[in-house]
Amino acid sequence: MAGQHVDVLIVGAGLSGIGAAYRIKTQSPGRTYAVLEARDAIGGTWDLFRYPGIRSDSDMFTLSYPFRPWTESTSIASGESILRYIRETAAEFGIDEEIRFGHRVVSASWSSEDALWTVEATSAAGPVTFTCSFLYMCSGYYSYTGGHAVTFPGQEKFTGTVVHPQEWPADLDYKDKKVVVIGSGATAITLIPSMADDAAKVTMLQRSPSYVVSQPGKDPFADGVRSLLPAGVAHQVLRTKNVLMTTAFYQACRRWPKPLGAVLRKRVAGALPADIPADPHFVPSYDPWDQRLCVVPDGDLFTAMRKGKADVVTDRIRSFTEKGIALESGRELDADIIVTATGLKMVTFGQMEISVDGKVVDPGSLYVYKGMMFGGVPNLAWCIGYINNSWTLRADLVSQYVTRLLNHMSAHGFTTVGPVMDADDPARSQSQPFMNLTSGYVQRMIDKLPKQGGTRPWLARQNYLLDVVDMKLRRLDDPAMRFGRATGRRTVPASPAEPEPVAVAS
Repeated sequence: MAGQHVDVLIVGAGLSGIGAAYRIKTQSPGRTYAVLEARDAIGGTWDLFRYPGIRSDSDMFTLSYPFRPWTESTSIASGESILRYIRETAAEFGIDEEIRFGHRVVSASWSSEDALWTVEATSAAGPVTFTCSFLYMCSGYYSYTGGHAVTFPGQEKFTGTVVHPQEWPADLDYKDKKVVVIGSGATAITLIPSMADDAAKVTMLQRSPSYVVSQPGKDPFADGVRSLLPAGVAHQVLRTKNVLMTTAFYQACRRWPKPLGAVLRKRVAGALPADIPADPHFVPSYDPWDQRLCVVPDGDLFTAMRKGKADVVTDRIRSFTEKGIALESGRELDADIIVTATGLKMVTFGQMEISVDGKVVDPGSLYVYKGMMFGGVPNLAWCIGYINNSWTLRADLVSQYVTRLLNHMSAHGFTTVGPVMDADDPARSQSQPFMNLTSGYVQRMIDKLPKQGGTRPWLARQNYLLDVVDMKLRRLDDPAMRFGRATGRRTVPASPAEPEPVAVAS
């Protein structure tokens, strides 16, 4: 089935995709765009996950869009309120009218001869084809088809209910039930206090602990600022304050991991009841920010533990049993419901196949330019947020950079743009994973994810303040970037000094 041609095709109608559409619509007016969404609703992650207590793990003054201030009183917000915020934003700016729901992109092929992407998608009506001049991928890096599932020994013997958080049944009744949550990451930390009031007991079963940080659900400073300043000004003040605090804390953790780790562990120890020791349950084997920190709003996890409604066990699973879980220590945990919060599954490019001039691109061979484009892949950007700060901070910077780039191309008559890493570029010799986290979900995909180099612009810095300068103020035509013009038969360089864009991954 025939589709249509647009100047910019955005893949994904979640937090990133709606923000990207706003930037295209307002900062590059007159340019046509469409948003393809595989699901039947706006919201992405916030529409997908339905488990109890789903919420943000970043403050909403930085997770929300800078162009639409967050006005609710909560700083750590529920998934429901975030989803409502995204959908209201899409409706307010007419972005919802440009979304093609039920369109799952399966492949995208670039033609240098035509300076055009051909995008194939599936829909309820059958296959559909779109063409676009620029492809902007805003679908994140998690699989929407299922999380990381682990099959435990003896799992078939368990007579209760086993559920993965990504596939949470709407009718799951856990009232007065004994629940065991396997995992120690953000999902487990969120689920346990949310289920504790209704369940008979909720136990977090972890193989190894994570760093946990308590944070107020509401920000009294924010309430004061918003009572004194106009909404837009107050929002910017709060974003700036939170960016500076988060950035400073992250940098301190990376520079002085041992003393900062000790501070974090001491704070947790002070919040725990006497019968739950910090060691071994909250003494991680890694340094702070080797993995993401788990946020506990208003200390709700510790409150549930002090009430005796929640517990933590650090051990290894020997096998499931008919009534629960047998541990390697010899202990057995009774359970009516077992939640396998064993992590998410990462994917590259939303599991779509990308090819350039007939050659399929291997994502693991690519080098990331400024954390958003790829060496050897023209007219394409990837919207990825920070791992150490709010996702939207970086996502919005990338979207503003993309609009700058598109406007620059129009002003100078360019039809193609893409970074190229030269064979002798010193950044290549310092190759490293794009995401420097030891988390299981990253390590399981480490060889299939794009790489970064050791120096700018091939180094994906996790620093918002530096990225603001890099993406908003620096020249677009740096030595790594190649601009060109399609003649209908081939793409010619913009000038003799600039080589033709390469057609395969670096």
